[in-house]
Amino acid sequence: MSKDYRYGSHTVTRLTVHLVWVTKYRYKVLTGDIKKRCRELLIQISDMEDVQILSGVVSSDHVHMHIEYPPSLSISNFVKRLKGRSSRLLQKEYTELHKRYWGKHLWAIGYGAWSTGNITEQVVEEYLKCHKSSANDQGNFKLG
Repeated sequence: MSKDYRYGSHTVTRLTVHLVWVTKYRYKVLTGDIKKRCRELLIQISDMEDVQILSGVVSSDHVHMHIEYPPSLSISNFVKRLKGRSSRLLQKEYTELHKRYWGKHLWAIGYGAWSTGNITEQVVEEYLKCHKSSANDQGNFKLG
C-alpha cells in the first residue's frame, strides 16, 4: 500500500477534494500581508483538523485548496471552520478589513467542492462492468 493512504483500524482511504470560495462582493482584499496571513491561518486550521493541503492558492479575491481529509470529516463543516475562523481573525488583525466588511463577513456565502482522486469514473464503471458479468443479476444495485 502507498504512504499516501490514510489507515484506520478497519479502513484504508484516500479522500481528496478541490475547494473554492470567494470574498464577499469579490473585493480584491487578499493581498500583501493579508494574503500571507490568510494562507498561514488556512494551514493552521487544516493541521488542527487533520487535513493535508496537497496544493492551493490564495488569490486576491478567492481561495483554491486541494486537500486530503479523514473519512470522519464533513467537508461542509470543515469549510465552515476555515471561513469562520479565518474571517474572524483576519478582521481582528487588519482594521482595513473590519472597515470594509462592517457586517463581519469576509467571505461570500457558499463554496465549491469537487471530488478528486487517483481513478476516474470511467475506471470505476469498467471495474463494475467486469464484476457484473461474473455475478448474478441479484447483486446489482441498478435495476434494468
